[in-house]
Amino acid sequence: MTEPRWGTVLFDFDGTLANTIPLILASYRWTIEQHDLPSMTDEQIRATIGRTLPDMMAELGGPERVTELMEAYSAWQRDNVATYLESYPGLDGLLTELASAGVRVGIATSRRRESAENLAGVLGINVPVLATLEDTTEHKPLPAPLLLAAERLGSEASDCTYVGDAVVDLQAARAAGMAGIGVTWGAGDPDALRAEPSVAVVDTVEELRAALFG
Repeated sequence: MTEPRWGTVLFDFDGTLANTIPLILASYRWTIEQHDLPSMTDEQIRATIGRTLPDMMAELGGPERVTELMEAYSAWQRDNVATYLESYPGLDGLLTELASAGVRVGIATSRRRESAENLAGVLGINVPVLATLEDTTEHKPLPAPLLLAAERLGSEASDCTYVGDAVVDLQAARAAGMAGIGVTWGAGDPDALRAEPSVAVVDTVEELRAALFG
């Protein structure tokens, strides 16, 4: 086995470790329809993935409706996980390989903790959820969630890489002093990802493996 390039690999969750994109799209569509909100195309919804849910609900319905809309969105999403949640083939093997190589692995996500842990459990993703919406007051593209995740693993930022599918993921990695790797199988625009400074932007799990191991 080749040697890992970093001692710690942190992952975004939505669109990176788990294919939650169909679930998110359907949750938005239902919330918009049921609560008489301005319509959004799938492309517009995909562009929001990586931002926090409170911010998006505030934009959709105004600050006074954030709690109402978040609760409705989250409840519908919980009830429809089995229909819409999908895995990305090959990632489970890569996670096992990283663990076998002694690499510290964790998740830093804008999703709420209960939701992230539930979805990871459904997919059998045995990776600790280290930083979530509730854990920091600042969120991606600011570095706070990534730095907290590294701290909880006892890792230095300089020995970490962050893997994500959105421009804000690469921006957060850079702000945290970490390497960043973009993946194109999620919600992000591949051209926009490639326009950001990063170690690599990869199209397949095998390309991600090659980027993580020297």
